[in-house]
Formats: sequence, structure tokens, C-alpha cells
Amino acid sequence: MSLTVTESADQVTDRPQPTKPRRKSKNRRAFWMRQFIAWHWISSAVSLVGMLMFAITGITLNHGSEIEAEPVRRFEAMTLSDDQLSKLESLPAEGTEVLPAELRDSLGEQLNYSLKDREAEYSADEVYLSMQSPGADAWLAIDRETGDVEFEETKRGWIAFFNDLHKGRHTGLVWKYFLDVFSVATIVFCLSGLLLLIMHAKRRAMTWPLVSLGFIGPLLLIILFMH
Repeated sequence: MSLTVTESADQVTDRPQPTKPRRKSKNRRAFWMRQFIAWHWISSAVSLVGMLMFAITGITLNHGSEIEAEPVRRFEAMTLSDDQLSKLESLPAEGTEVLPAELRDSLGEQLNYSLKDREAEYSADEVYLSMQSPGADAWLAIDRETGDVEFEETKRGWIAFFNDLHKGRHTGLVWKYFLDVFSVATIVFCLSGLLLLIMHAKRRAMTWPLVSLGFIGPLLLIILFMH
């Protein structure tokens, strides 16, 4: 004998239905989770090499006195040709101005050093160029009367080069803008990581203790050991 149970339409209608707000809440959470993950990996990709470089040079800067590097100096002395010397006659007696292109190129070739478009300082008896770059310094002096030229270049090595990149020292406008882009990407990376921590914090009990340690640790070092 079989027993058949049938339900009326009213009984089916009375069954509890899934609540739509809860489903919407899950969909919203999933949407923002995807957004934060996307922002996090894109910003990490953009800032990865920069963060590694800045972390490594942070160590080399912190131990600069312990990392010895012998500067390499090069000194050159020469005299301008009559043709080169004549190019100086068109320059002002005082002020700053870029050297004439022909003189700049010929001098750069003779000294094996790119003078680029650097401005020179002029006085009545001398033309002087100060040429600083990451990890290196150079200067050039020209006697306007005799045409005697003195040039000196000092290279402090690759560590000094990357340390100067870290500090933005003598790096120019393009590197300055790169540092701005890198900084924004790093901020996005950190904030998107924080938002992901917030979303996962309920399932990871150590989230906020570790975040607090990252804040309190440096604060205690400043209070206790910096005077």
C-alpha cells in the first residue's frame, strides 16, 4: 500500500523563501572583494621593483658608514682651440646660460663626458659648470682669456648611485614624477591590503594584533630610544 501526500498551493506558498537582502549582501561583499583584490595586485605589480629597490637601499643608507666605497676621481686639463675659444665671445659677461651647441659637443667628445643642456655660470674671467648626478659629481672650469680648461669627475660607485635614487638627489624632473607615481601605487597597495584585512579579519584572529604591533612597535622605539 502506498501513501501519497499532496500539498495545496497555499501550503507551498507558505514555505519560507530565501531572503533577498542577505543574497544582496553576499553579492555586494563579493563585488568589493574582487575590486580590492584587483587594486591590490595591480598596485603591487606597478610598485614591486620600486619597493624592492627602496627596501634594499633603506638598508644600505642605514649602514652607510659601514659600507666603504673608494671614490674614483678623474682629472683632465686642456686648452681650447682658437675656434672653440671664439665661441665664448658671444656669451654674456655675467649670468647663466647653456654653452653653444658646437662648443658643448666638441668639449664633451674631448672629455668623454656628456655636457647635455646644463647651464653654465658666467663671470668676466671664467665659465663654470657644476654637473651633479646620482652617485657622481663633476665640474668644468674654462678661463675665458686663455682658454685653459679644467675638468674633474668623481664616481662614488653603484651603492651611492642607488642611494641617491632613493633620496631623489640630483635625479631630475622625470625621476621626481616617477617617485610620485610610485608613491601613489604604494599607497593604493597598502590601503587595498588593509581593506582585504578588514574583510578577512573575522576568520583570522591574529589580524588586528599584528596590525597593532606594526603601529605600536615603531612608536615604542621612538618614545624609548630616541632622545
